[in-house]
Amino acid sequence: MARAKNPAVRSMLIDRAAQLLRERQPVTQRGLVAGTEVSTMAVYTYFDGMDGLWRAVRQEGFTRLAARLAQVPVTKDPVHDLAALGSAYLANALTNPDLYRVMFDAGFALEDAQAADATLDRLVRAADSARSIGRFEADIDSLDLATQSWTIGHGLAGLVATGPLPPAALGYGIPLLTALFVGAGDDPRRCARSVASGWQFQDRFEHLT
Repeated sequence: MARAKNPAVRSMLIDRAAQLLRERQPVTQRGLVAGTEVSTMAVYTYFDGMDGLWRAVRQEGFTRLAARLAQVPVTKDPVHDLAALGSAYLANALTNPDLYRVMFDAGFALEDAQAADATLDRLVRAADSARSIGRFEADIDSLDLATQSWTIGHGLAGLVATGPLPPAALGYGIPLLTALFVGAGDDPRRCARSVASGWQFQDRFEHLT
């Protein structure tokens, strides 16, 4: 009878792989299990080898991002929601910097690409809602706008979570998103209020870095 797999071991191996990458150390089977009670065979038991491990590492990054985005409630103000989703994206990058570095390494396929796409779909749905209530122009492409919004968050995450800028730079997200959404048709003053309220917990990020 096959021995049951321990989810904690799988999670540990994923976290250690991401950590080794961040520290610019070789990611080897021996390095992954060094200092643990797990044998090198665990890489094959849980991932069918190193390629499977890399796929799982990338997938775990998107899994944690999806969980973070799921905590953002849907309100009656979809522009607020778009900003809140951007804040959640940044919070995920700052709390999981090791995994964040690996998420967008297209050198390894994802275990479930559709699950990763679902994270962008949250932004698309919020943009659709904003358009449906007249906050954005009717001819705005929601996917394009969501992608532009994501690009802003991704740029800030890369520069702060894994780059040279201090956490204070996260505040740039407010004027950047406001400019984007005003360009999509939103009223400037109303947009500024919505974005600022959605971005309100960005001041909590500093202790995460």
